[in-house]
Amino acid sequence: MELRQLSYVIQIAKDKNFSRAAEKLHIAQPSLSQQLSKLEQELNVMLFRRTTNSVEPTEAGQVFVEKAQHILDAVEQLRQEMDDMAQMRKGKLVVGTLPITGAHILPLVLPRFGAQYPQIEVVLVEETTAKLEQLTASGGTDLSLLSLPLIDATLSCEPYMEEEICVAVPKNHRLAGCTDPIDIIELKDEPFIALKRGQGFRQITLELCEAVGFTPRIVFESTNIDTVQSLVAGEMGIAFVPNMLTRNSMSEYTPIYLKLKSHPTRTLVIASRKGRYLSKAAQAFIDTLKETINEH
Repeated sequence: MELRQLSYVIQIAKDKNFSRAAEKLHIAQPSLSQQLSKLEQELNVMLFRRTTNSVEPTEAGQVFVEKAQHILDAVEQLRQEMDDMAQMRKGKLVVGTLPITGAHILPLVLPRFGAQYPQIEVVLVEETTAKLEQLTASGGTDLSLLSLPLIDATLSCEPYMEEEICVAVPKNHRLAGCTDPIDIIELKDEPFIALKRGQGFRQITLELCEAVGFTPRIVFESTNIDTVQSLVAGEMGIAFVPNMLTRNSMSEYTPIYLKLKSHPTRTLVIASRKGRYLSKAAQAFIDTLKETINEH
C-alpha cells in the first residue's frame, strides 16, 4: 500500500467518477483504475461499487476513506513540523471562515500577515459553521474562524474577540424610538428573521430567546446576514445582529439598532483540531489576528 493510493481512493470517493478523479489527480484514467484494482487485490476487499453512472464506496470503502484521510493528514502534519524544524518559512496555510466574519476581519489581518510572511500562501475556505467544523476536524483546514458554541468535541478553540449583540427593528417599529436598552422578553411576540440552520449565529438567536422563556417565531431565513437586515428594514420582522455587522448607511434598507439590557455577546474563536500540530505559519497567523484585533 502506497500513500499515493490513499489519495487516489479519497479523490474517487469525492468525485464518484473515475474520469473526473483522474483529471484532478493528473493521471490517466486507466492508470487510476489499475491502481485501485491493485489495492483492492492487496487488501482482498472491494472498496467501490462500479455502476453505469457512478462509483459508490462500499462499507469497507467508507472506512478506508476515513482512515486514509487521517493518515494523509498526519503525514502532512509531520512534513510541516519537519519544515518548521528546518526553519523553512514557505508553505501553505488553509484558513476556514464564515462569510460574515471573514468580510470584516480578514481585510484587516491578511495584508499585515502577507507583509510579514510573504512566502506563505493563504488559502481561504468560506463555509457554514457546521461545514467548517467538519473540515477543521478532518484536517481540511488548518484553522477556522468560528463563534461559540462549537458542536464538534474534537475541536479546541482560542478566543480572540468578544462582541456585543443588538436587536435590529424596522424604522416604524413600536420600539424604534427607545433610547434605553430593552429586555429580550419584550420581543417574545415578534416575528424573527434568522440565519439558516448550520450557521452559528442562528443558535445564538435561539439561545438568547430561550434563556428568557420563549422560542422565537422565525418567519424568514437566509444564509446572509445582509439579507436578514434588509428584510428587517423591509418590515418583515426583527433580528439579532452582532455589532460588527450593523450598517452605517441611513438608506431605506437600514434598520434601527437597539441595545439589550442583558448586554449579550458572542465569542469569536480560532478553532483547530485537538492534538493537531500547529505549524509556525498557523501560530503566526493566530498572533497576527490577535494583535490586529487588539489594535482596533
